[in-house]
Amino acid sequence: MTETARYLQLFAPMLWLGMVAAISFLEAPIKFRAPGITLALGLGIGRLVFRALNAAEAVLAGVLVICCLIVNSSATGWALLIAAVAALTIQIGVVRPPLSRRSDRILAGEDAPRSHLHLIYIGLEVVKVGLLVALALALTHPVLDRLA
Repeated sequence: MTETARYLQLFAPMLWLGMVAAISFLEAPIKFRAPGITLALGLGIGRLVFRALNAAEAVLAGVLVICCLIVNSSATGWALLIAAVAALTIQIGVVRPPLSRRSDRILAGEDAPRSHLHLIYIGLEVVKVGLLVALALALTHPVLDRLA
């Protein structure tokens, strides 16, 4: 069980990182450039994609917490994981609800003013990417020590 947890602990941060990078930094900005994609259609797609991404992130965060408990991770690993989970929690619980209300208004045909919350969400994504890279390195360090 410990060995499986260790492998999951090494795999999960990189999977999480890849998902965030692919969706937030590739899919999200590119979809609005596709032919025939209106603002309403792009917002509808984005809401579905980010809801699914955030759900997958929450599952991966839970897996990492369980694995770090089983493997007895370092204080650095825990601090980085807690920070990444905090960034995700702020995105889901604080930033996304008003963004969803704004997109509801746009989808209903209203003109909603631009929101600075998109920049906060993107900033949290950048922070999360850095944390996940650092977490992957911190969790890998004991493995690298054994190989040397």
